[in-house]
Amino acid sequence: MQLVVDLFVLIKLMFVDPLHVSFHDEEWGVPVYEDCKLIELLVLSQASAELTWPEILYKRDRFRKLFEKFDPASIAKCSDDKLLSAKQNGSLLLSEQKLQAIMGNAIGLLKIQQEFGSFSTYCWRFLNKKPIDKSFRYARQVPAKTPKSELISKDLIKRGFRCVGPTVIYTFMQISGMVNDHLISCFRHTECNSIAKKILKPVSKETKQETDNKDDAKLSHE
Repeated sequence: MQLVVDLFVLIKLMFVDPLHVSFHDEEWGVPVYEDCKLIELLVLSQASAELTWPEILYKRDRFRKLFEKFDPASIAKCSDDKLLSAKQNGSLLLSEQKLQAIMGNAIGLLKIQQEFGSFSTYCWRFLNKKPIDKSFRYARQVPAKTPKSELISKDLIKRGFRCVGPTVIYTFMQISGMVNDHLISCFRHTECNSIAKKILKPVSKETKQETDNKDDAKLSHE
């Protein structure tokens, strides 16, 4: 019987890096709908073009501090001096080009929030608000990019975004749970699908009526 494992499980077995294991077991592939979290994952995906994922995860707190917990309004106000002074052992967190791109993209993010109400709404509309489950058996089946990531990349570039090629966007889709690329042999494949179903589960008319009645009763006592 052939043992099939996904990329993160392989890393888990080879290195048993607690931070990387935690990222795989708790975050990778879980649908995200909160703007600041999505923006963080987009930035980390952009960083993956220059850094390995273990490096990114160990520098995650530095990313959060530098980019003001990924609030686009705060990022857009970052000065060049602040970005370029964020060094460790004489080296920038990312290349100057990448840092400038992230800062410039924040302006585009604010425009998207204004147009669509949220970055989350913008992202998930490409998928009809539902994650894509590929149900891959083998790691070799997992693509580096897809027509959907190319579509999102093209739209972002049209809006003035930089460093958002289709491969970066597909990485973003994977870690934000827009696609479930855990192999079917990985325990997280089923778990992420279950999480997605719970998030998307419609509220029944009875439950909504009960909630409305409780709200009305609360208001009548105020």
